[in-house]
This record gives sequence, structure tokens and C-alpha cells, in this order.
Amino acid sequence: MFAAAHYAALVVFVVSCWGAGRAVLARLAPPPRRDAWLEAAVAVALGIGFFICAFQALAIFGVFKVQATLALVAAGVVAAALQLPAWLRERRERQALRAAAIVAPWAWADRVAMVALALVALPALVAPLAPPAAFDELMYHLPYAREVAQNGSLGIHAWLRYPWFPYNFNLLYAAALQVGDDVLPHFLNGLAGALSVVMLLRLGTLHVSRLTGLIGAAIWLGLGDYANALIDMGVALFVLTACVSLWWWRESQPTEANGHGGTRWLALAAFCLGVAAGSKYQALVFLPLVALFVVRHERRPKVWALALLCFVIPCLYWYVRNFVMTGDPFNPIGARVFGFTEWIPDDYVRQVADVRAHAEMPNALIWSVVLLPFSALWKRSAAVRAAGWFCFYSVAVWVVTSRYPRYLMASFPLLALTAAVGWQVLFGWIASGARRVFGGKGVQGGGIDGGGETASSNGALSRNTARSGARVGDWVVVLLLAVLAAVSVSQTAVKVAMISPTPELREAFLRKSVPGYAVMDYMRQNGGTGRVYQVALSEAIYYGPNPIWGDTLGPWRYADFLLLPPADMARKLGQQGFTGLVMSPAMVPILATRPGFDTYFTLLLDKDGSRAYRILPSAAP
Repeated sequence: MFAAAHYAALVVFVVSCWGAGRAVLARLAPPPRRDAWLEAAVAVALGIGFFICAFQALAIFGVFKVQATLALVAAGVVAAALQLPAWLRERRERQALRAAAIVAPWAWADRVAMVALALVALPALVAPLAPPAAFDELMYHLPYAREVAQNGSLGIHAWLRYPWFPYNFNLLYAAALQVGDDVLPHFLNGLAGALSVVMLLRLGTLHVSRLTGLIGAAIWLGLGDYANALIDMGVALFVLTACVSLWWWRESQPTEANGHGGTRWLALAAFCLGVAAGSKYQALVFLPLVALFVVRHERRPKVWALALLCFVIPCLYWYVRNFVMTGDPFNPIGARVFGFTEWIPDDYVRQVADVRAHAEMPNALIWSVVLLPFSALWKRSAAVRAAGWFCFYSVAVWVVTSRYPRYLMASFPLLALTAAVGWQVLFGWIASGARRVFGGKGVQGGGIDGGGETASSNGALSRNTARSGARVGDWVVVLLLAVLAAVSVSQTAVKVAMISPTPELREAFLRKSVPGYAVMDYMRQNGGTGRVYQVALSEAIYYGPNPIWGDTLGPWRYADFLLLPPADMARKLGQQGFTGLVMSPAMVPILATRPGFDTYFTLLLDKDGSRAYRILPSAAP
């Protein structure tokens, strides 16, 4: 029942988003290449964007309450009901046309790729059911969403590490927390990944082959993280939807019935980029490439003005608010240009050092993208070339700026699809080499010996070798599928073990998975009305008092407190209203063993290695 209830809620939301998105798409000229599944996925993504904008508007005016959320979802469901008859009629017409058309049959390789995709999908279907336990979702994504859900308005929460970030996608999590539990945001994150998988599958089938679509979808599905409430897959969804819309705009031609020549698709692409830019600063890096692509084909000021308007609608609030309140629209990353605010130069040094410490190569599954120019499709397909240039640009910017794999995730869907073409190039070379090696011997023998019997024997030997090679290849594929099945079942079992439908199971899971959960939960329930300062437990603040202060960066940085002697530290904390202190196991032997520490801090709880203290009133001035 636990899983069924969450999936039922997700289905209702998907239907509502489809209804809202379809209501708009039905009024646009149809894309040049019709595909029901691709259009449905774009409609759902567009509906999600509409919900984000609606939630943002409600929260700006302080009326983002559960009643408003339910009313918007209900309105989307009604829109879906109104759109359904027309969609079913259109679907029947397409089926009739498809019945008359020649459809490529499913090849053996297609079936193998489909089985692989299903195996990769199995753990992803279970993963969202686990309680929140990932670092960043507990540090600021869910805490921010909880604040918005409880207050019904957008605010600046200085106790978070990134209080000034754009938080578009997090508004979905706030809505989920209003109507459900904190597992439901995982499903919204997973929905973004699932929609991208559908888009890749259909894009690959339309522009390359069914096999390419299946491989690309499987790669992206395997790269996604479905057990958390981060925003990277949400940003990836809207960047991909923008790319799809841009290509529909590029392929559209003006007609008497459609004089705008697909301009509305350009507006839709700009809107999706705006949603992405309002969710994460990294999405801004795509704007120069997109602007260059658009200006090659469109220079009318009126069209550019429309696109700019659609871009700023979802994201303008965040940047204008930051500029008005801090002078830095990109706070805190624009400090060098706009001046420092709450961060000091040392904070930026630590942030850059942290990013560099996590720098590494992205997953090896996408490395084959470098082989894309060697594919025959590079010359034949303008869509493949466009996707390739997008990927090469993204990787180049990523290498120059951060080399942190998660900062590349917005490009992962198209990287996965183009990597699928690269893998086919690689295996095509391997197969070609094998044919030359095994087939060449037979030809050479026949040529040297002119006798018919010898030539016939060598020809038969060549055919037997080819058949043997094919059988070996089949067994290799079967073995690989067996390994993939074993890995899939193993990962699914791990994900199932994380599901915690009861309070007892949830408590046990969180104590095992979230360092400091026990003391944070204790302080949340028993901390009183005073402020609590945490040390090295940023990954657990979602489960602590709301709010809770302390971080490596920003105005509540550890360096301003922990380097002081116990008496001065207690006094400074007391002066700023703090009455409680919690620390991680690693900090206990560093802080609690200082001479005089027990004079100013009294132990409240020691559990799982973490400790909670009360700051004695005598420490205050």
C-alpha cells in the first residue's frame, strides 16, 4: 500500500501536468515529425513548468497553501479530461496511418536492448520509495522546500548554505510536502528522469534507429539517481525539452495555416530554458550556444522579444530579487563582478577547493561520444550534428569550469543518446575487423589455389567460421544480459531494503544512513525555543530543529566560532541567541576534550557517536 499510494499520487500529478501542457500544445502547429509518445512527454514537461510558475506566483504573494495546490492539480485533471476525446481521436487517426505505412520489424538486437532497458529500469522504479538520506537534499533542497510549504511564501533563509539560489524545481517539492510525506519529492525527481528517458527513446527512433533510442535511453536511465530530491534531473529534463522544441522550430516551415513558421516552438524552448535557469545557475551556460543557433536562422526583433519574454517569465523573479537585495543577481557566484555579500573571499576558496576535490571523469558509458563524428549519421543527419555540437560545447564548458560530474548532468540525456551512436560506431569497427580477420583467410586460400575443390572447401570453412563467430557473439550477449540481470536484481534488493513504510523502519534506516540523525531528532523535539548550532552535521539538518545554523560557508561559518576557546565560543554563541550545540562524531574528540569545555556546555545526548549539548546560561553576557 505504501508504494501504491505514492505511485497513485504520481499518476494523478502526471495526468494533471499532461492536461495543462496538452491544452497549450494543441493550439500550436503540430511538429514536423509526429510522434505520440514524444509529444506526450513534452506536454507533461510543459505542464510541470506551468505548475512551477503557478507555485512561484502563489508563493510570491504569500498564498502558496495546500488548498491552492490541490485546486491547481484538480484544474489540470479537468483539463486532461477535456483534452482526452480529441487526443483519442487523433490517436486513432495516427494508428490508421501507421497501419498503412511500413514499420521496421523488431530485430534481434532491438529485443536485446529492450531487455537491457527493462533491467536497468527495475531498481529505478523502487529507489524513490526510500526516505530522504542524500547529502544535498538534506542540507538545503528539502529544508528550503519545507520552509516554503509551511510558510506559503518565498523567503530568504540565511541559515541555509545557499539562501539566494533560484529554487524553481524545489517548489514542486514544497507542493509535495504540503499534500504528502517527504518521500513524494523523490517521485517528482524520478518523474523528470523518466520523461527524459521517454524523449530519448523516441528521439533516437525518429532520427537514427530504434536500437539507438533504446541504448541511449538505457544509458541515461542508468546514470540517473532516483533515490533523492535533488534538482539536476529536473534541470536536465527542461534543457532536453528546450532542445526538442528548438529542433521542431528549426524543422518547421511557414505555411498559409501556420504563418509563424514554428515561432511558437521557439517560444516554448525559451520558456523551458527559463525554467531550467530558474532552478540552477549552471543552466545559464547553454544560453550562448542557443543564441548562436537561433540567430543563424532568425533575426526579427519581434521574434527575439517574444522568446526573451518567455525565457524571463519563469526565472526573472530570482535574479531581480537577488540584484535588488544584494547587488548580485547571481548571488553568491557573481561576487568578483558585483562584490561580496554574505560570503567572504575565504568562503570562495573553500567552495572552489571542494568542487576540485570532487572533480573526476564522468561515467565511462558516455565516453564514446567522441566517436560521433566518425558515424555516417554525422554527414547525413542535421539533428545528429546539432546534438553532437551541443554535447561537445557542454563538455568543453564543463572541463574549463568545474570538472564536477554533477554539473554536467543537464547534458547527460543528449550525451547518452550521442554516446549510443558512438558505441555503435565502435562495435561496428570491431565487427568489421573480425570479418576481415576470419573471412580474409578463406578468400586468400581460394585465390592461391585455383582448384575448385580447395576453393569450395575454403568457402565452406569461411561460412562455418562466420556462423561460429555469430554463435559466439550470441553467447557473449546472453552472458552480458545475465550479468546485467544479476546486477539489476542485486540493486533492486538493496533499494527494497531501504523502503521504510513504518515509523520503526524509518527510524532504523535513518540512524544507519544519516550521520547525526539521532541527536538532530532529539534537538528537534527537545531543543526548546532557542537557536541550535550544528557542527559538521550539515547532511542531517533536515531532521533537526527548523531552522538550525552552522556551515563551512556563509555568515554562520564554523571558523568564526570553533577556533575560539570554549569560554569565548560559548559566550559568542550565547550572544547570538544559541542555546544548543550538536556535533558530529569526528568533532567530538576535537571540541569536547578541550580544557574547560564541560564548564560552559552540558551534555544532553550521546548517541551513535554524535552529541548534543546545552549552552549554559552562565556563558551569556
